Amino acid sequence: MNSRVWKHASRWIRELAVASVVAAAIILFVYQPVKVEGTSMMPALVDSERIFINKFVYRLGIGGVQRGDTVVFLFPQNPARSYIKRVIGMPGDTVEIRKGRVWLNGKELNEPYVPDEYRDPSEMDPLRIPAGHYFVMGDHRSASNDSRAWGLLPGQAIYGKAVFVYWPLDRIGTLR
Repeated sequence: MNSRVWKHASRWIRELAVASVVAAAIILFVYQPVKVEGTSMMPALVDSERIFINKFVYRLGIGGVQRGDTVVFLFPQNPARSYIKRVIGMPGDTVEIRKGRVWLNGKELNEPYVPDEYRDPSEMDPLRIPAGHYFVMGDHRSASNDSRAWGLLPGQAIYGKAVFVYWPLDRIGTLR
């Protein structure tokens, strides 16, 4: 009887260990849970919301950073902090802001994710983005510390793409 119980218990322990290793590998290399802090990405993301970021997609160069991606990165002025913003300008683009509206390569950018009440009347002269850098902004423009304030984001600082909201339950789902 004891050997049967021990055999059953050892099987459970082994399966739990394998599951723990697989879960750790997924969290370390693919998906990482993150807590959103602040209101700069409203209404897409709200303060204290929990999301998963995909770290694998950029690490292996699968797809690469795309305009419109919501990215998580090490803040260039303090690499101990992480920020989350939307990619507006890509390497080679020219970005300009006129009366709070973003102009990209001479054309106004359609930004349905930015409600009018979240815009600010800021202006920015045309800026050409060099290779390896990105222009990022929060969706809540009047409450965002972004490329308008601290400059271009080096591509190597980006370590994840926001993909899924898992808390609170009423906001659960993929990010668009």
